[in-house]
Amino acid sequence: MKKNVFRSYNFSAGPAMLPIEVLEEAHEEFFDFSGTGMSVMELSHRSEIFLELAQKAELMLRKILNIPDHYKVLFLQGGSSLQFSQVPMNLLRGKNTADYVHTGLWSGNAINAAKKFCNVKIACSSESLGFNCIPKPTNWILNPDAAYLHYTENETVHGVQFSTTPTSSVPLVCDACSSLLSKPINVAKHGLIYASAQKNIGLAGVTIVIVDKELLGASLDITPDILDYTDLARAGSMLNTPATFSWYLTGLMLKWIDRFGGIENIHKINKEKAKLLYNTIDNSDYFYVNNVEREFRSINNIPFVLANASLEKEFLQQADQAGFKGLKGHSSVGGIRASIYNAVTFSAVEALADFMKYFQKING
Repeated sequence: MKKNVFRSYNFSAGPAMLPIEVLEEAHEEFFDFSGTGMSVMELSHRSEIFLELAQKAELMLRKILNIPDHYKVLFLQGGSSLQFSQVPMNLLRGKNTADYVHTGLWSGNAINAAKKFCNVKIACSSESLGFNCIPKPTNWILNPDAAYLHYTENETVHGVQFSTTPTSSVPLVCDACSSLLSKPINVAKHGLIYASAQKNIGLAGVTIVIVDKELLGASLDITPDILDYTDLARAGSMLNTPATFSWYLTGLMLKWIDRFGGIENIHKINKEKAKLLYNTIDNSDYFYVNNVEREFRSINNIPFVLANASLEKEFLQQADQAGFKGLKGHSSVGGIRASIYNAVTFSAVEALADFMKYFQKING
């Protein structure tokens, strides 16, 4: 890939932007991976060279997130949406209830999926507030006999993010789909963490599951082998043919994050990008509006609207013409959304902020 190739400003919520360095490395190895004379897409997942690739990806993930030894790391398929069902299939462990925190569209989808397998108790919900915050933990209603407590760390649609990790007396399950590897997370406080790769981690097709070994071995009888964490862990995530190219790209992304200075440096820059964009919104004299309470504003997904809604279509059209892609808000809420995942550079966010100021000057 040529260094001067044209690249749009990609603010898509997913599949998301990939770093140019990662794309260049994949391009260089595309036809001949590690001297095999084959593309990595053509390698057998049972071959020694692919097994080594897979092991290196896991070791790098363990290093970056400081994953304790008593956790299994799985590289699965099906996206986070499959995890909405796979989690209760595997973690009920003879119990019939699970607690869920309802903070937006995706936690709502997880709740609806889990209802097919157990009695779901809503520990708290911000739906009546338009999903603009995380309810105070002192107001949560928790069941000490629940199989687990599930929360969505970052809601991509509503732009709401937890500022601290919830405290739980039962295993804590985290949907970290849009935030894993964008900020530190204390794995040891969780029973299970899951995230699909097409946000901060790599290419669509891989879903990472990090699970405490103590929670394995008690899946529902109806659970197919291919969805049983225990069987998948025993087979090294390869009960069937995995998404080999996506797994490979995930490995490249993990190496890029490590070279970039690891999770702490990634988080620092992500906060700076978010601060710049929120400041642009907040200093616009309500030309642009973000309704999320400041404590819970996402550093990954920043939704906003124009106070004059009739200008939104023109904003999106002009933004697209200027090279800013993927800014249209989710269909369930409309508006505008800028997703500023790991690969989105600070300069790209600066360019978007400048465009927003220009658009306001012309139309304000």
